[in-house]
Amino acid sequence: MRFTWDENKRQLNLGKHGFDFVDASQVFEGVTFTFEDERYAYGEQRFITLELLRRRVVVIAHTEVGDEIRVISMREGTKREQIIFFQSLSN
Repeated sequence: MRFTWDENKRQLNLGKHGFDFVDASQVFEGVTFTFEDERYAYGEQRFITLELLRRRVVVIAHTEVGDEIRVISMREGTKREQIIFFQSLSN
């Protein structure tokens, strides 16, 4: 898989959430919980992936086209998202 992103968005995300898109590939190396983000009509298929990174549940919004994952945002999971992630591990 190849990871891409908008560099300006990466810098904004790093400042706001403290997570660097550069680390996204580490997230996809482990056991993930991914679902389609259907909250809005984005004009493209988007996904949300939950996984552990440095012992914290991380949420990555992204698109997938071929062998490319384009990272849109990356942040720490909310309490609810953490519960969803850990419940997915037990299923």
